[in-house]
Amino acid sequence: MSTAAAAAPAARAVGLTKSYGTGDTRVVALDAVDVEIEQGRFTAIMGPSGSGKSTLMHCLAGLDNAGSGQVWIGGTDLTSLNDKQLTRLRRDQIGFVFQSFNLLPTLTAEENITLPADIAGRRIDPDWLKQVVVTLGLGDRLRHRPSELSGGQQQRVAVARALASRPQIIFADEPTGNLDSRAGAEVLGFLRGSVDDLGQTVVMVTHDPVAASYADLVLFLADGRIVERLADPTADAVLARMNRFDGTRPTD
Repeated sequence: MSTAAAAAPAARAVGLTKSYGTGDTRVVALDAVDVEIEQGRFTAIMGPSGSGKSTLMHCLAGLDNAGSGQVWIGGTDLTSLNDKQLTRLRRDQIGFVFQSFNLLPTLTAEENITLPADIAGRRIDPDWLKQVVVTLGLGDRLRHRPSELSGGQQQRVAVARALASRPQIIFADEPTGNLDSRAGAEVLGFLRGSVDDLGQTVVMVTHDPVAASYADLVLFLADGRIVERLADPTADAVLARMNRFDGTRPTD
């Protein structure tokens, strides 16, 4: 990675704090978190139940407001945007992949892939779309509706939809949670390929050490704080660190 790229994170947070409730019922989900997400890298976020991993992703993606602190996507401070500006930024600069595929059943795979751009009135670069489709192995599935696709194929369509507009960053929330191990491995391989072959930046929340092993870097959260970072992870190394935090196998 070049020095210029390293100096300009795809996303970052400084002093990010988020709590829910008040008084005796107040729960601190994030406790003054500082984090940088490097461009062109695959970052996984892990932690035991209640650690704040999903809240961190939602705040970084502009899906939830920071209680205090600042969050940037590229050079844009999300905490300075109004609702309309935030909606536009999510539409134009961020891609999302969720555990539930969120495909419209009446549309073909191709129509689902291009739907966000169609709604926004933007034209997708056809050469880029072709590259995404080929990378994800969807060339012979574009005319199929979701009911005619396997779970793994549906999630690949969801990944293609996230990639189609060339977002600055993709956030994936348990993207293999509804898939069997083989289909999950396919989708993780394609996310990995989008980083290696297409230069995409991916941030993934997962509870699965095998899924996390596809990443370049794993961030471990506990009690709303980043407590450890693991570069070039293996499934065994991730599992060992998770067990250190809660004494059990990792949970959602």
